[in-house]
Amino acid sequence: MTISPLYRLIAADGSTISSPTKGTIGGHRKNRIYGRLDCKAARRALGTGRSYEQQRVFFADEATAVAAGYRPCAVCMPEQYAEWKKQQ
Repeated sequence: MTISPLYRLIAADGSTISSPTKGTIGGHRKNRIYGRLDCKAARRALGTGRSYEQQRVFFADEATAVAAGYRPCAVCMPEQYAEWKKQQ
C-alpha cells in the first residue's frame, strides 16, 4: 500500500492546510507576494540563503493567493501585477 504525500498549502483564510495535491502558485509569507513556481526572482532569492526559503509558502491556485491577501509578482506575472497596481 502506497501512502501519498501531503503538501502544506495556505488556504484563503491564511491558515495552513494539508493537501494531497501540490500547490500551483508559490509565495513569500513576509512580503505577501505570490507568483509562478518557475519565477526567476523567486529562484534568485532562493539561491541567496535560507531566509527566503523559510518564508516560502504555496497555494492551490491564484484565486486562493489573492483571497489570502497576497499580491502578484511583478517579475513573473506582469499583467496581473499591473492590474493590482491600478487598484491601489
